[in-house]
Amino acid sequence: MLDNNIREQIISLINREVVPAVGCTEPMCVSLCVARATELLGCRPEKIEAHLSANILKNAMGVGIPGTGMIGLPIAIALGAIVGKSEYGLEVIKDLTPATLEEGKAYVAANNHIDICLKQGITEKLYVEIHCKADGHEAIAVIATDHTRFVYEEKDGEVLMDNRKPAGAVAANNDIRLNMRLVYDFATTTPLDEIRFILKTREYNFRIAEESKKANYGHCLGKTIDRPLSHGIFGNSIFSHIISKTASACDARMGGAMIPVMSNSGSGNQGICATNPVAVYADENENTEEEQIRALILSHLTAIYIKQNLGKLSALCGCVVASIGSSCGITYLMGGDYQHICSAVKNMIANITGMICDGAKPSCALKISSGVSTALLSALLSMEGKCVSSVEGIIDDDVDRSIRNLTSIGAEAMNRTDEMVLDIMTHKGC
Repeated sequence: MLDNNIREQIISLINREVVPAVGCTEPMCVSLCVARATELLGCRPEKIEAHLSANILKNAMGVGIPGTGMIGLPIAIALGAIVGKSEYGLEVIKDLTPATLEEGKAYVAANNHIDICLKQGITEKLYVEIHCKADGHEAIAVIATDHTRFVYEEKDGEVLMDNRKPAGAVAANNDIRLNMRLVYDFATTTPLDEIRFILKTREYNFRIAEESKKANYGHCLGKTIDRPLSHGIFGNSIFSHIISKTASACDARMGGAMIPVMSNSGSGNQGICATNPVAVYADENENTEEEQIRALILSHLTAIYIKQNLGKLSALCGCVVASIGSSCGITYLMGGDYQHICSAVKNMIANITGMICDGAKPSCALKISSGVSTALLSALLSMEGKCVSSVEGIIDDDVDRSIRNLTSIGAEAMNRTDEMVLDIMTHKGC
């Protein structure tokens, strides 16, 4: 068993990275920053300027905003000013009512309140800078590196807080540095009462999957997999149930359901993908509660570990990361040991590395389904003693080096891909 200090650090890390969020985290991050700038201003802004990093802009353009029936940043910004409370974090607009929604729609329709632009000259992929103005006063709030991390606040030229890092500097990070062995040992040996909280992920992310049945959200992928025609193709099986439960949750979240999900590393879809496949498999395979708890911890902590090296936002689709986590959790539920789990990770990296992120949107459910399908296949292969070898592609004998190969591609080599994706998205029809 790991010593108390290490366990406490990891539990603290999980509790920071696995948190509730209403709606897609990028527009909610912007809405949160607007809420804080509005609070600093002390009144409803007459003008809001949003200066955003390319990755924030990309992930907020095409996604439904909870409880609004609308898509994209303008309504998220308006509601941040009208009903948002910064103390709620990524649940910033949970006090939304029909009346305040109408106020938000009117604010957007006026066409002179909101300006959105790309922030130039920054290195952060996660960056939100909001200027709120009214009656000759101005307040500024900045979020950077993490969806809820305020690094700068200003009111009428007076700097109230400045934790920005100098250009070119690397932000200090005191989080415990993970590796695959540490992740596995923590998940499999920590006293159960210390990690039972992870069952909250199942409660939240199953609830939104059930909500998906009540309306036609997104592309209705989860519902489609549950229909008789799909059962004739995929079977009425553990596989189809996993895909349906995971895709349904994503359908509802991307479609704007006003229900929180439990996110992972700043992404609700990653939280769903790290949770639902593991929990459904555990239910249908009749694993014990302890096995399910440890599998969920293994899944979520693996995703957190990979994100430590990749960064919160990148050109690599987050379902690649979360699906690797769920494959580890499922492998454990199949009776796999550490070597089996390392094999599952390598099998995953050999398959879906390179899947691009082209923003948060309803079709994310399709990518999640591809990731989860690969997670199951990789787990099965590992339990059969099959593992992609180091003579193949980017796989290394060492599992941690294989993960670093994946994250190097996602964080560095795909930067030009990210620029091209955003250019395509912002010039369609031109």
